[in-house]
Amino acid sequence: MTQIAIAGAGIAGLTTALCLHEKGFIVRIFEAVAEMKPLGVGINVMPHASAVLHGLGLAGQLDAMAIRTRCIEYRTRFGHLIQSDPRSVEAGFEAPQYSVHRGELQLLLLETVRERLGVDAVVSGKPVSGFEQTDDEVTVLFADDSRFEADVLVGAEGLHSKVRAQIHPGEGPLCYEGTMMFRGSVETAIIGDGRTMVIAGNHDFKFVTYPISEPLRLQGRALTNWVAEIRHSMPRHIQDADWSRGATLDYITPFRDFRMRDMDIAAILEATETVTEFPMVDRDPLPFWTVGRVTLAGDAAHPMYPIGANGASQAIIDARMLADALAADAGPGGLKAYEERRLPVTTTVVLTNREGGPEQVLDIADARVRGSDDRIEDLISAEELEAVAANYRSVAGFRKTPT
Repeated sequence: MTQIAIAGAGIAGLTTALCLHEKGFIVRIFEAVAEMKPLGVGINVMPHASAVLHGLGLAGQLDAMAIRTRCIEYRTRFGHLIQSDPRSVEAGFEAPQYSVHRGELQLLLLETVRERLGVDAVVSGKPVSGFEQTDDEVTVLFADDSRFEADVLVGAEGLHSKVRAQIHPGEGPLCYEGTMMFRGSVETAIIGDGRTMVIAGNHDFKFVTYPISEPLRLQGRALTNWVAEIRHSMPRHIQDADWSRGATLDYITPFRDFRMRDMDIAAILEATETVTEFPMVDRDPLPFWTVGRVTLAGDAAHPMYPIGANGASQAIIDARMLADALAADAGPGGLKAYEERRLPVTTTVVLTNREGGPEQVLDIADARVRGSDDRIEDLISAEELEAVAANYRSVAGFRKTPT
């Protein structure tokens, strides 16, 4: 029976393991971190990706821990509603969009892997340093000089993947767009309907917020996730990008002038005890992911700007399609088939995100709206806004179900 090794027990690696197990493969995951903890803050799982998780039998757990996102509201810094982009099943999508704590989702996947594949399926404290391979097998190499023989290796260790670095040596530095992201989470009163993501501002100063805790709703409260983005002229700690880095900048000042009808942005920022910062970085799309019996998935394959809430979602789609491809051909041919299907799609997402993705509507509005008395409908047509949203849905792959 085919033995598959996965480097990295993040969302990409764990979902890949579950999808491969469903197809009958033997899977072993090797994670660099010695102890798995619920790190990170909020992420979104798009409808096409949550459909994969539902297919793995996780719908009940997701509904218990996450928020079913009703829509995304794009707003000007004056509080105008530019566009409301629905994301619910009721709006015609095959599955819900979820707003969820990244660490809680990762732990759910980890627990499910251990239940279904066995408690020894994930080996922690075992960083992968590289690989060797022949026509018949791949040898996974570890930092402690030990080795593991497998039929296939999937590099899913994220932005600083050692597997990617071996496939593409000398790739060069990360691509830095000039934006620093500051983020945190804080318990607040429920904002609006408690199921809406709000994205406000423009390309230079942007504020994103959404709730990520379903249980607190019973108390009229929510764990509110937020991201404040600020463009800078000078790069900051790019190569050692790490979400555990505490914020070192007065990130609140630009947002004191934002005027939202249902929240005080400055008060939310000031009430947050722990704030981290991270540069908005990605990498240029690769010409190929696969060498023989080795391939890439998730951020190791296609790190992208966190625009359009697509990073984790594209990783989950990778997992499903990789498992399907290997079920048809459990060797290099299957890996190539997976790459041929996914690489062009994710390349388009990476490049579209660099242009602002669905958030292009913020800059369209910012160029035309000059004050709180302006009317969006006098300055931007509904057709222009829907064209942006529809194009991104097509790029990212989460089209509405035909009625």
